[in-house]
Amino acid sequence: MILLAALSLAANAFAQPDVATIIQRSVEANRLDWEAAPNYDRFERDLQPDGSTRTSEVMMIWGSDYYRLVAVNDKPLSPEEQAAEQQRLEQVIAQRQNESPAQRAQRTAKYQKNLKRNHMLIEQLTVAFDFKLLGEKKLGAYDVYELEATPRPGYKPPSTETKVLTGMRGKLWVDKQTYQWVKVEAEVIHPVSIMGFLARVEPGTRFELEEMPVEDGIWLPKHFSMEAHAKVFFVFSHKEQEEETYFDYHKASYPGQPKAQ
Repeated sequence: MILLAALSLAANAFAQPDVATIIQRSVEANRLDWEAAPNYDRFERDLQPDGSTRTSEVMMIWGSDYYRLVAVNDKPLSPEEQAAEQQRLEQVIAQRQNESPAQRAQRTAKYQKNLKRNHMLIEQLTVAFDFKLLGEKKLGAYDVYELEATPRPGYKPPSTETKVLTGMRGKLWVDKQTYQWVKVEAEVIHPVSIMGFLARVEPGTRFELEEMPVEDGIWLPKHFSMEAHAKVFFVFSHKEQEEETYFDYHKASYPGQPKAQ
C-alpha cells in the first residue's frame, strides 16, 4: 500500500507541470496569439459611457484597423446608414492605397504603438507577479490551472501604463491542454502614483480579460472589461469604465494584409 501510494504521488507530480513551466508555456502561447492578431478581422461591441452600445466590424486595411459601424444598441443600421458607412469604407481603402510611404509609416506606427502597449500590459502580468497554483478546475468548457498572482517584490515596471501592476493582485486561468489564457483578472489593492505627481490609481480599479480559440491554435480576446478609479492632482476623482465584446473572427480580407501562414 505504501509503495502504491508513493507511485501515485509520483505519477501526479509528473503529470502536473510546476508553476514556472505553466507560466512559461502560457507566455509563449500568448506571444504567438498577439503576432497572429493582425491577420484577423472581427466584430466588436463597445459599451458607451451613456450606457448605449455600438457594434462595429473591425477590419485590417493596409496595416492598421478600421471600424465600420454596423449596429447601435444591437439594432442594425438603416439601409441609408449602411450605404453611408460603405461609402466611407471605400474612401478609406482608396486613401490608404494611394498614400505615400511616409504617410503609411506614420499611420501604421500609431496602430503598432497601441498594439504593443496593450500587449505589454498583459505580458507584464507574468513579470510583475509571483504565481501560486491553487489547483485545477473546470471553467466553462475548459479544464484549467487556476493560479493566484501577488505583487513581486522588486518589480521594475518598464512604462507608465505597467506601473499600475505594482499595486495589483489577480488570478489567471490557463487551459491545461494548450496553455492558453482562458481568463485573467486583476485589481488594484493599494494606490499607485503615475505620471509623476499628477495622478494616482486608486483601489477599486480592476480589469478582466477572457479569450477564446479562433483557429489553428490561435486564441484571441472574447471579452474585456475595465473599471478605473483615479485621483487627478490627488484631489479630483475620476472614474472610467470600458466593456468590449469580440466575436466572429475571420481572416482579414481587405488589401495590404500579410499572407496567412
